[in-house]
Amino acid sequence: MKKTAVFTLFLLSFLGYSQSKGMFSKNPIIHLENFQKQRLYFGYYLGFNSFDFKIDYKTVGPDIQVKKTTGFNVGVVADLKLQEYINLRFEPGLYYTKRTLHYPNFTNETDAVRDVNSTYIHFPLLLKFSSVRTGNIRPYILGGLSTTLNLSSNSKSIDDNEQQKFRVKSWSTNYELGFGIDFFSEYFIFSPSIRGCFSLKDELIRDNDPNSPWTGNIESLKSRAIFINFTFH
Repeated sequence: MKKTAVFTLFLLSFLGYSQSKGMFSKNPIIHLENFQKQRLYFGYYLGFNSFDFKIDYKTVGPDIQVKKTTGFNVGVVADLKLQEYINLRFEPGLYYTKRTLHYPNFTNETDAVRDVNSTYIHFPLLLKFSSVRTGNIRPYILGGLSTTLNLSSNSKSIDDNEQQKFRVKSWSTNYELGFGIDFFSEYFIFSPSIRGCFSLKDELIRDNDPNSPWTGNIESLKSRAIFINFTFH
């Protein structure tokens, strides 16, 4: 909710600035008219993320509670024009996030809480479908696949939750869906977007004990996230 509010306020501020510059006037001055006619162009983005876990269980019981925090994204964009309204985008970036797992069956907080700090190198390959440009505005939707390297996975650790080491796999594969708007200003394109990212495979590395109270009842554990990015071309 906080990230959505920040996104909305940022967008409204930009819209107010744009209106003062005539972007939404009846006959606006068309900015960067030929920019997106280029075959290939580049940019960068900054943004926020909120990662969660989708947990499926082997048997019915109290659920593990996942506490989310707001993380930070930074990356670059390479955009290849395939057709007038379709672009192929590669958006590698660095994503920082933290999740805290609260296990319901422990009275000792040391055993009941697991902090999952993650530093991701994210490699999304996306198709961008743009609408017809209206003045200096062009909405779009996008979707595709991504792969992610978790630098903080603990996947090579021989210790497990008995030694307070929560382990997940280093690599994950995801699908992504989202939408955004290109705003053409006099000197650059500002493109706010919001996107969902959903892991396709189980990421959990089980504890050495198959009956572990931390991982024994988990059928699958998959990351899911919301990204809010502010892209500049």
